[in-house]
Parts: sequence; C-alpha cells; structure tokens
Amino acid sequence: MPDSNAPSIETLNEWNRTNQLPPWASMNSWREEAYPMLTEAQGIYMWDDAGKRFIDGPGGMWCVQIGYGRAEMAKAISDQVMKLPYNSPWSSASEPSTVLAHKIAERAPGDLNNVFFTTGGSTAVDTALRMVHFMNNRLGRPEKKMMIAREKGYHGSTYLAASVTGKERDKTSFDVAHDLVRFLPDVNPYIRPEGMSVEAWCDAKVNDLEQLILELGPENVGGFIAEPILCSGGVIIPPEGYHRRTLEICRKHDILYISDEVVTGFGRLGHWFASEAVFDIVPDMITCAKGLTSGYQALGACIISDRIMERITGPDENVMFSNGYTYSAHPVSCAAALKNMDIFEDEGILEHVREITPYFQERLQALTKFSIVGDVRGMGLLGCIEGKLEDTSGLAADKKLGALLDAACERRGLLVRPLINMAVFSPPLIITRAQIDEMFDILEDALEEVTEAMGA
Repeated sequence: MPDSNAPSIETLNEWNRTNQLPPWASMNSWREEAYPMLTEAQGIYMWDDAGKRFIDGPGGMWCVQIGYGRAEMAKAISDQVMKLPYNSPWSSASEPSTVLAHKIAERAPGDLNNVFFTTGGSTAVDTALRMVHFMNNRLGRPEKKMMIAREKGYHGSTYLAASVTGKERDKTSFDVAHDLVRFLPDVNPYIRPEGMSVEAWCDAKVNDLEQLILELGPENVGGFIAEPILCSGGVIIPPEGYHRRTLEICRKHDILYISDEVVTGFGRLGHWFASEAVFDIVPDMITCAKGLTSGYQALGACIISDRIMERITGPDENVMFSNGYTYSAHPVSCAAALKNMDIFEDEGILEHVREITPYFQERLQALTKFSIVGDVRGMGLLGCIEGKLEDTSGLAADKKLGALLDAACERRGLLVRPLINMAVFSPPLIITRAQIDEMFDILEDALEEVTEAMGA
C-alpha cells in the first residue's frame, strides 16, 4: 500500500534541485538539471517515476555486476546489520572483514596477500599512493615521491587520486598536487599516426615511460599508476605487451607499479582480477572497489604485495601506517562483498562473462558501419563508441554528438554514459544473449537517428 505521507515526485524533483549537489555538476546550470528519478530496478533493468523501463547500460557506475533485486544480498546485509552493524577497525576485527581479506588474497595474483579496506575506489587509490610515500620514507629515500600517471586515466575524486587523474578535457577549478605527478601521453592506438603499426606505437608508448623516468631521475620517481583499461577515458586498451613492458621498466628502477582495477576487477573481463589473467603482470599493488560488492554497499580495497610489506616492516622504530577510515573494513559492507563473491561462484558469472563476451564484442564491432562512428573498442563486457565529426571546432562540437546519442538511446529505453563525443557501456555481468541483442538493436536505431540529425 502506498505511503500517503511520502513526498510527491514533483516535490522530490524540487528538493533534488534545491538541496542535493550531484557529482560533476555544471555550475552554470545544475539547479535546472532534470535528473531522472529512478524508483526501482531488477536484473539489468531500471524504472523511473513514470514507470518507463531502461536497460542499465553503464551497470550503475561500472559496478552492478550481479544485477539488481538480489534478495540474497538483502538478507546478507540485513543479517549482518542485526548481528554486528559496526566495529572500530582501530581496535577490533570482524568475521566478515577477516574472511573477505582472506578470500581476496587467495584470488589476487602473485604475492598480493595483504588487504587494506577503504570506503571506495578513490580512497583505495589514495591508500596506494600514500603507501608509495610511506615505503620510501621508511627506506630513507624521502625524495623518491613523484608519481607517473597517464593522460585519459581516471583514478578518483579525493585530493591525491584526483591529482593522478589525467582527463585533460575536464575543466576544473579544484587544486591538485601538480608537484607530485607527471603524465604520459595518450596510449590509445586509435590516435597513432597514419601508417604506424600497433607494434611501433607500443614501442613509442613504452619509451615515453622510460624517457620520463630518466628525465625526472629514477631516484625521484616512486610509483606508476595505470588502469589495465582506461575506462572513464573512453575504454582505451593499450597495445598488447604494453603492461608487461612498463612493469619491467618499473622493476628496473625500483618504482612501485599500481594496477588500478576499480573497474576491471571482479568480473568485468571474466576474471577476479585482470592484471595477471588478462595482461600478464603481477603488480605491486591492486586497487579495487565497484564490483567488489556489485554496488550494494560502499567498499574498496588496496591489495599490497608481501614484497612491499617486508620493506616497510622492521624492528628499528615503532612507526605506524597511520592511514585509515571510520568505515574501513565495515562489517556490513564486507558481508555484502562475501555474498557477492558467493553469487559469482554459485552462478558461474566469471565463466558466463567469458562465454558471452565474443558475441557482445561482435555486436559492438558491427557499429562501425555508421559514418559518424570513428572507432569502437572494448574487451570483456566493456564497450565504447567514439564519434567522428566533420566539425572539429572544439569541445562543444564534440559534446553535441555524445548528447544526441545519449538522448536517442534514453528515449528508446537504454541508458548509456556519454563522455564528450563517446558513449561507453558496461552492463551487469548477468546480461543474456537476448538482452545483448536488445541493447545493441537500440544502439543501432539511435545511431541511425543521430547520423541523420548530424547530416552525416
């Protein structure tokens, strides 16, 4: 029975505009933005206040791996709330966090056996960056602090994580720690010069890292942070062999390699982690979040190698790794992550992703038939459409195509994530072949409309 005291949709929309500041809000228009008011979700679908159904193309924010409406998740969360809703991680441990740390360590590559729980991806990245600084201070190398990151990389919104984020077309008035980071040029093979092979492009991109280290001085460079796939940058997949070769360079110069798997971890590419299984590397640290709980609770983790822990641990002085959060290792979030992993294993979700991926990528590649599509790229259940326009006047022209495609898809019942002249998608991992067809049929229909609207 409906709650007669519940506010109306009109009231909720007014409160949203008046009182709630959303992420990435445009300061010239945010109070006029009409955000869809979503009311429920099930499987891969969401419904708005008017009862319209949408396919959740972005999978929430790259995260709703097991889909919506999972009663077993609700029960696991509820049971933990009633059993132990909170404990201070400064002075106690809980069964959920202890078991979860063990299960993650079992599935992480190599000697990454030490799990530090955070509140999400940004704080996981901050923890990894602080670990670089902490280790080098412990080793008597206080000058070895510089981080190397990449253009188009996204690592979070906290101060340090934002500082190593390289989305150069995002206009911002926030400060970042310019003195702690230098960026490598875009690694996207799509932009390589005409006539250059992908292999030669890989050589050039690997050389970019080596030369920057030499320019800065290896004694000043503490870490290199890299997403296996630059997801928010437009699902950019570096050329084959790039990750392994850049890791070798980092090892040569005693630079810590951080693999930011906040998106690619927990099934997006059909494995618990992509670093070793897909890209043949065992980094020094892995950051994860998002799919760790399938978005049902907020949780992140920084997974640290034994090699690092051995270097920072010693009897010489009582130095604490004084990094932590009130909600680190939150027992309810950890219980949700454990149930999420149980669902993965009980339902064979990783195997399903590996099985369904070729068809997903086949439908994606077919979109190159549209004249306004410059490139399509993807891996696993990740995809990106990059538009190609005659109008090269700037950012506003690029954004027009992304906005048109977003609107055309939304009218047809598909949510995508527009990124300037691109649309990216990462649907829940439970998506079926028939639902993949439903999704790409809408995309094709929307691209036909936008092609005509753009006069292409």
